Amino acid sequence: MNRKLSREKAMELLFGMTLNTDNCEETLESFIDNYEGDIKELDLTYIKRALIGVEANKEKIDEAISENLHNWKIDRISKVNLCILRLAVYELLYDEEVPGKVAINEALEVTKKYSDQKSVSFINGVLDNIIKK
Repeated sequence: MNRKLSREKAMELLFGMTLNTDNCEETLESFIDNYEGDIKELDLTYIKRALIGVEANKEKIDEAISENLHNWKIDRISKVNLCILRLAVYELLYDEEVPGKVAINEALEVTKKYSDQKSVSFINGVLDNIIKK
């Protein structure tokens, strides 16, 4: 199973959930039914745990993000970057299987793929502030 790919898919699903009204179960079920790659490459347990974890703790995750923004408000963050941050903060605060440095590094790799270079520095700064607390 490929955790890096699974993390990317989890972020994509979180992004999709921000655009529609599907819950975690519906989103995951639809994803599994329509996934065109080899589903065995994915860690579905991780993806489900991440989706449920982010949704269940969204208020506290967003609070942690907001507290570590400098001259920004959370509603100004692009939806993609916000989903990357939410997933990484979930891993930092709630997922004991993922070491903090790994969560940050993987978030930066996802940001490089799905966002722009300025966003990499921004996300690194926010996550670095969170892990230091």
